[in-house]
Amino acid sequence: MNTSTPTTPDAVDPRHFTSFAEFYPFYLTEHANVTCRRLHFAGSTISLLCFVALVVTLNPWWLLAGLVAGYGFAWVGHFGFEKNRPASFKRPLYSFMGDWAMYRDIWAGKVKI
Repeated sequence: MNTSTPTTPDAVDPRHFTSFAEFYPFYLTEHANVTCRRLHFAGSTISLLCFVALVVTLNPWWLLAGLVAGYGFAWVGHFGFEKNRPASFKRPLYSFMGDWAMYRDIWAGKVKI
């Protein structure tokens, strides 16, 4: 009797990736929903604006605002639309890098929103 579970995209553990180059294609599959990608894009844009405000005003509250905006929008996208858990819970650095790689790729037209 085979009691193993089949491998599905949901069963992929992001901790098994040994490089960002391996991780990024998985990251994109976790962002298949266009609304989720749009929310990531909006959150990242607001985070960049908060970073500019931090540099201009030297007010550290802008750092908190940027983190809340970036992760808040992304998590609404994942829990509300993508129906998955953000990879940032298991692979925070690669996930953070993936956010900005996807942001770049959206601007470059490689990822559609």
